[in-house]
Amino acid sequence: MTVSANYDAIAKCNKCGFCHVACPIFRATGHESGVARGRLAMLRGLIEGRVEWNHELEDPLFTCLGCGACTTNCFGAVPTADLVLNARSEYFERVGKKPAHRLLFEHLLPYPKRLHLAARAAALGKNSGASKVAKAMGLLRIFGRDLPKAEGIVEKLPTTSFRGTTRPETYAGQGKDLNIGYFVGCGVDVIQVDAGAATFNSLKRIGKSVTVLNNCCCGLPPWSYGDIENTKVLAEKNLKVFAEADVDVIVTDCSSCASFLKEYRKVFAGEPQKLELVEETRKKLRDVVEFLYTAEFGASGDKEAAVVDSYHDAHGSGSAAVQAVMKNSGKTVVTYHDPCHAVRGQGIKSESRELLKSIPNVEFREMAEADWCCGGAGSYALTHYDLSQKVLDRKIGNLKKTEADILVTSCPACMIQLAWGIRKHGLNTKIFHISEMTAYKEGLTA
Repeated sequence: MTVSANYDAIAKCNKCGFCHVACPIFRATGHESGVARGRLAMLRGLIEGRVEWNHELEDPLFTCLGCGACTTNCFGAVPTADLVLNARSEYFERVGKKPAHRLLFEHLLPYPKRLHLAARAAALGKNSGASKVAKAMGLLRIFGRDLPKAEGIVEKLPTTSFRGTTRPETYAGQGKDLNIGYFVGCGVDVIQVDAGAATFNSLKRIGKSVTVLNNCCCGLPPWSYGDIENTKVLAEKNLKVFAEADVDVIVTDCSSCASFLKEYRKVFAGEPQKLELVEETRKKLRDVVEFLYTAEFGASGDKEAAVVDSYHDAHGSGSAAVQAVMKNSGKTVVTYHDPCHAVRGQGIKSESRELLKSIPNVEFREMAEADWCCGGAGSYALTHYDLSQKVLDRKIGNLKKTEADILVTSCPACMIQLAWGIRKHGLNTKIFHISEMTAYKEGLTA
């Protein structure tokens, strides 16, 4: 779909400016080009021929976080993130893709084994200090102007992936009758390995069986960049895996993956045969937060009835690390960061807080602007480092006010970004995936 086909949706913007209040990028820069109203005006200019397609469009198109906060604050509910994404797709067609995008989207993400090898090589380079040498020599610039700056965001990388030790196959569980499929996202697989282990162990306690799926990337990274063609390649691979899996429910511990998997109908709009399979799969998909909440507190309406019936300085490693942070006497202060793809993408908010409040000796403190983007936004921090840091600094400022011992979230990309902010600001706060927190609780009640 071209930008021109979205003219009516773009024209719904009445220029009221309410998007200014909610946009993290505008609050960081104050520039009209960095807010929904300004981006929509640019798209309208493209359609009406007042703006030309060229490389100068890259910043206004790609500095959008895609967090959706503008739409939530818009009286007309203009889907700016979707409209910008569609414009990115046309930008690639007219102006061209970058070599780094082709490498990642076409040659790595569709093939988990290649991704594992690349991650292992990156881990060896990172942990040995070779990446710092490459940075000093300017070699990292071939992957983008901001990557040399962003090289320090991840301090260390695991040398083994989650699926490198927990092979894709079916494992026996301790539950009665629920067969669970575990969709392992790229971030959990190659970076947040301990979160994956915590999720896997929790699923085994709940399910009769747990099948670690042999899935590839969900497709969100190329989709976010407007690369629809390579998104479809990834989505088709995953739909085939889902169709062949004999499971009652499919759970993932990456809120970004969960949100996008539930929206595959956008990817295959206009393809009835694919949409039928998408809808069948969508009924089974669960974010780990909503799944664990249901297992703990029971169904919330009809939505969950079927399920019930059937690294680092700032980051620890699994439930044992959580236990090390929990205070022996008194309450441990815990707060939560809402990933954009959880709170706006799926409407998940209270579930995460109820799970945390149910943990013994936890004092939950709500963080101001908990649902604001942290600036991670997938690979955003690697391509727009300075902007991402301004957004991150605001988030860490709010974290400081909570005086939290532990910060929890459910998105690997958010964990990486927030852990970097914690280290950069010299805080003692530790960050954990919500699966690690629930695994800690399970250890107390086992």
